[in-house]
Amino acid sequence: MTNQAATAGYVMNQTMLRVRDPEVSVAFYRDILGMTLLDRFDFEEMKFSLYFMGYLDADESIPSAKAERAKWLFGRAALVEITHNWGTESDKDFAGYHDGNAQPQGFGHIGISVPDVYSACERFAEHNVEFVKRPDDGKMKGLAFIKDPDGYWIEILSPHGLSAIVAG
Repeated sequence: MTNQAATAGYVMNQTMLRVRDPEVSVAFYRDILGMTLLDRFDFEEMKFSLYFMGYLDADESIPSAKAERAKWLFGRAALVEITHNWGTESDKDFAGYHDGNAQPQGFGHIGISVPDVYSACERFAEHNVEFVKRPDDGKMKGLAFIKDPDGYWIEILSPHGLSAIVAG
């Protein structure tokens, strides 16, 4: 059992994914998954950029003052941190990053909860998103896996559908 008093205020803030081309990846997470680019940080001396993507409530806005925005950003839950090491987008010899699902396995996937898995997957198909698993494939019905532009797996699930799966 954890000591909840000792960890009060902890937040799972981000999962970092390295990407080949940030323009392609930001567009995917924005246009396909509906996230907002919350902030971007460029580290010129070290030649990399960070793009923080997440969901905003309809009435929520991003703070404009830099310090206030950083405090707000790093206190949020469940962001995707897209990391771009400069030059990979134009390097013909760059083979891409390990997605964690090929051998040797490691990182598995991120999960996005949607109101309706089937309608979400119809939309993904219309946008030519690559599927690993469609909702009715395999034994676990009602959930899907898609790939982002760098091959990272994204589980698409519904709280209603998943509760039926785990309840047996």
